[in-house]
Amino acid sequence: MNRTYEIMFIVRPDVEEADLDKLIEGFQKNVTDGGGEVRSTEKMGRRRLAYTVRKFNDGFYVLLTIVAEGQLITEIERRLRVSEQVIKFITVRIDEEEKRLAKIKHHRETHVKRSALPVAQPVAAPVAAPVAEAPVAAAPETTEAPAVEAPVAVAETPAATETVSA
Repeated sequence: MNRTYEIMFIVRPDVEEADLDKLIEGFQKNVTDGGGEVRSTEKMGRRRLAYTVRKFNDGFYVLLTIVAEGQLITEIERRLRVSEQVIKFITVRIDEEEKRLAKIKHHRETHVKRSALPVAQPVAAPVAAPVAEAPVAAAPETTEAPAVEAPVAVAETPAATETVSA
């Protein structure tokens, strides 16, 4: 069963550009000869490494996205491991992540958000004839401040404050 993988590898910084291209073409040929498909190749350029790897502080980063079977990936990893120019590599299976992202995208496209729906305007109720209302007596205004209750003092009991001596 073919699955999608990303293989990122770092090539020594002292490798010439032409040799780097030959190395990438060799790995691509290994994939296609083994029945796989190279979806994309990205040369990310020379970058500084987070830590020293085989006495190198920087290297050329290359990202291959391929569709292949697990046995072919094992062979590619073996070749990466024995290659003198490659100082580090990692292989990640991404087909499950692609499925998850496609599912989210499909869900967003098929389910319309409530905020995107047009808002229905309320229907105006028929207006009734005005009714004469009886005047309401206003509450008398007072200038006095509202009464505030004084706080209640709590009396201390002598038993609570005495210390017991033995």
